Amino acid sequence: PSPRSCQLNGGSEEALQCEIEELKQKDLALDQEIAQFLSEGYSLEELEKHISLLHEYNDIKDAGQMLLGKLAVIRGVTTKQLYPEYDLELSD
Repeated sequence: PSPRSCQLNGGSEEALQCEIEELKQKDLALDQEIAQFLSEGYSLEELEKHISLLHEYNDIKDAGQMLLGKLAVIRGVTTKQLYPEYDLELSD
């Protein structure tokens, strides 16, 4: 079931069952992805460390984006206009 089909009925029992099924499918997909990494020689500790570092990176990036946004508001420009000033790529 697609997420859209689960949201149609709001909090109905059918929608909740649909959401549960989606979560089970996501769980299975993640288990398969982990198994793939393990079969490639990665350890659970490496995977957990990598995930932790990705979370830290995303938190830092989010903070930087918030600061750029506040600076853009103060200067009356768009965030995009600040990127060249700080040698940032739009994909950063």
